[in-house]
Amino acid sequence: MSKLDLSARAAAVLGVLVLALTSCGNPPPPPPSSQTPAPVSAAPVPRAAPTPDIPEISRLINDAIAANRLPGAVVAVGHAGRVVFQRAYGVRKLAGEQDLDGAPGPAEPMTEDTVFDIASLTKPLATATAVMQLSERVTVSVDEPLQTYLPAFNPSNDPQRARVTVRMLLTHTSGLPGDLDLRDPWGLEHADKAEGVRRALTTPLQSNPGAVFRYSDIGYVLLGALVETLTGEAEDVYVQRAVFAPIGMTDTRYLPPAKACGPHEIRGAAIAWAPGRAPAACPAGTWSTDLLPHIAPTARDEESRADPGRNPDIDHLLRGTVHDPTARRMGGVVGHAGVFSTVADLNLFAQALLDRLAGRRSTFPLERSTVQLMTSPQQPDGPDLRGLGWDIDTAHSRPRGTIFPVGTSFGHTGFTGTSLWIDPASDSYVVLLTNVIHLRGSRPVSDLQGDVATAAARALHLPGG
Repeated sequence: MSKLDLSARAAAVLGVLVLALTSCGNPPPPPPSSQTPAPVSAAPVPRAAPTPDIPEISRLINDAIAANRLPGAVVAVGHAGRVVFQRAYGVRKLAGEQDLDGAPGPAEPMTEDTVFDIASLTKPLATATAVMQLSERVTVSVDEPLQTYLPAFNPSNDPQRARVTVRMLLTHTSGLPGDLDLRDPWGLEHADKAEGVRRALTTPLQSNPGAVFRYSDIGYVLLGALVETLTGEAEDVYVQRAVFAPIGMTDTRYLPPAKACGPHEIRGAAIAWAPGRAPAACPAGTWSTDLLPHIAPTARDEESRADPGRNPDIDHLLRGTVHDPTARRMGGVVGHAGVFSTVADLNLFAQALLDRLAGRRSTFPLERSTVQLMTSPQQPDGPDLRGLGWDIDTAHSRPRGTIFPVGTSFGHTGFTGTSLWIDPASDSYVVLLTNVIHLRGSRPVSDLQGDVATAAARALHLPGG
């Protein structure tokens, strides 16, 4: 079959998928303020509500829920500039689990506007994008040693540490280990970002810089510190203004407990709902606790189980507090985790990125050449392919499925059960959002993420499907 035939066939399938769709514009941008400038004007991305079903995706998700693999999920598929499929399944909170008041309550249905802790999707969406904005402004060079910008990374001028570059942090080839030491209770009684950054800056290397791919949260803790050092702003403030707002991602943000506005209490490093009247308006730079009921809870806080007196939040359900232990101990605003988002906003991000790569009109806040750099292999020779922030072909790439192409499609996952995979060749993307860790003893869902991507590609009749 010729490429022309394939294109015609894909177009025909898309026509069937979107026949029932009723297009509508994006939500209006937020008003200008000192914290959030008005987004760049852009053509609205057509979105359907409701969309036609893709039965194979619905079967996969419903079977996983029936098998007690996840409580619920929200899935979206985008193709050729449209959201051609979007569904919510199951529940976001299990029956008997804690309500906002801490008492056992009924199950809550999953909805398409549910807000998720997207965990490590923070890395490419927020931190890597911010670093590459600084690269475009020549504020940072990705091939410059990290110590140039963060001298505390190598105060003794160790020759090995001197070789660690910003590029190596972005591609997880710096030689740093995976995570900070969490064996002692730092940051549990009260968040301590300075201590987390200090630990990241002084963590010994486990291998020679540039030698191997080793997924490292520490590397992105340092990249977050880099963004804050060079911009003079907290990362949550910077990315809200410079990354999320231009795209129109009005429901995407870090949720640091220290910046909560409205009835709440702080338990150690976590936030909890409290009864009371919400203020008429929240100050700039804060977030309203009215958001808490819309957030999918993750797991119970079990940090410091051996010494529970050191963690005031022990055994409470995390809801509106980042699940990642390091990010939680550091106050919720870190380079590797901490962002919360919705399927609608991730659709906007993926579509803007695809439009930028294709040379179409786009609100994506980077130049086309920069996005091409981020989404193509940028690490030293080896079997693992990473872009600058994006996964391309590694052991973490199962959400690609079996049809989207190896080497040119890209994506990322989050430990909570989130994933985004993008294929410029077919102008498509797949979003899968779950809070799988809400289930005690949950197992990874990377196989399900891959199966959903494969089902989406088949439904679009992409080559190989």
